[in-house]
Amino acid sequence: MKNPVRFSATQGFLLIALLSCLSPIARADGSAAALPVIEETLVSAPNVPPAIHRNYPARVIVRLETREVVKEISDGVRYNFWTFNGSVPGPLMRVREGDTVELHLRNDPASHMSHNIDMHAVMGPGGGAAATVTPPGHESVFSFKAMRPGIFIYHCATPPVPMHIANGMYGLILVEPKQGLPKVDHEYYVVQGDFYTTEPYHTPGLSTFDMKKLLLEEPTYVLFNGRENSLTGANALTSKEGDKVRLFVGDAGPNLVSSFHIIGQIFDDVSVEGASLINHNVQTTLIPAGGATMIQLSTLVPGTYLLVDHSITRAFMQGALGQLVVTGAPNPTLYHKISSGPVSGEAKFAPAVPATISDPFVDGKRIFTQICSACHQADAMGLPGAFPPLAMSDFLNSDHQRAIGIVLHGLHGKITVNNTGYESVMPSFGNQLTDAEIAHVLTYVLNNFNNQGGIVTVENVKAIRNANAKTH
Repeated sequence: MKNPVRFSATQGFLLIALLSCLSPIARADGSAAALPVIEETLVSAPNVPPAIHRNYPARVIVRLETREVVKEISDGVRYNFWTFNGSVPGPLMRVREGDTVELHLRNDPASHMSHNIDMHAVMGPGGGAAATVTPPGHESVFSFKAMRPGIFIYHCATPPVPMHIANGMYGLILVEPKQGLPKVDHEYYVVQGDFYTTEPYHTPGLSTFDMKKLLLEEPTYVLFNGRENSLTGANALTSKEGDKVRLFVGDAGPNLVSSFHIIGQIFDDVSVEGASLINHNVQTTLIPAGGATMIQLSTLVPGTYLLVDHSITRAFMQGALGQLVVTGAPNPTLYHKISSGPVSGEAKFAPAVPATISDPFVDGKRIFTQICSACHQADAMGLPGAFPPLAMSDFLNSDHQRAIGIVLHGLHGKITVNNTGYESVMPSFGNQLTDAEIAHVLTYVLNNFNNQGGIVTVENVKAIRNANAKTH
């Protein structure tokens, strides 16, 4: 056996010093050169990178590319978005408090504009904007130390700044606290933005940016993640009964403040303005333009929950609508429908109309005026992009039984009326209107507003109501 290697005291100290330089822990002076290098993995919204589990700072390399891309803003409607990494919002960056972030910003050679980035997590002039002005075909690099934990907006800040933001150039950066975030079952990433097009809401074809609407703060679309229906149907957020869900929610603006709400949920924890102060049991949280928040909630009852901006016109008439679908067994101790049906017993209020209707058309007109015209308008022409017309309606005239079912049970989803697509929510009126009233209002509409005529009878309505009751 060979003699063991022996070190003098001086050599031992030198060896320890050398090993410390190779360690993933930073030197006492905080020099970024001593930090381990991590290449950030970026994914598209609503997905987020995995939680950070290291207990030391690192040099995190983030690579973004600004691209100008034509994509759908709604079904059949295209728009020329300006983006980070081809998506709206740009990818969520996830770093740790104390990390040094080295950001590489490349501008696609096919771009028509210079772009840059202002990161609200940066403590330095312009949030990095001055250091990253990047013409097409060029790349800029700057670094900053993530000094404060929280969730922060980033956006393009090239003049005119509002135009770059309004065209989709924004995203979020999460700076996790050194101790990390509490463990949850799901994390999702949502950013609201307002879009300004010359063409009205839902006009098919290529829509163009409208500077006048931007200056007037009158958006055509208010959207989650840059597209209508980006979080509905097959794209809905998902969870299971009993899970904990964390949402990273931002509002890029450029103009509107968001009143973020999930219908049927109470938020367990909300970080006020994305900072360290935590509010509990919150129904709706305000997110300023250029701000963000972290929301934690518990999905205790299965069902479909709507994400909305509770400036509610934006949700149902401009597109700020998403879904969280929770699967699991019913939980009747928390939520349970007891009954529904006609009111029995002595009426406590005088009826709105006589019990016996001598003229169904008069009664139908009354119901249309009191209820239907609020959305479909007095002339039954509807509102473009929001509520479909009942006048000259191929959808209505082609299937009277379907029309009865919609009035009874409501409607949610996409329909086409007179070759135009619509997607809004019609509530159920089955518990508010009698079979006779539903028959009368549909008969009135079918025989007015240049429709094709027809009679809906009380028996027709009763049969469809009863058939639905049997299936449930």
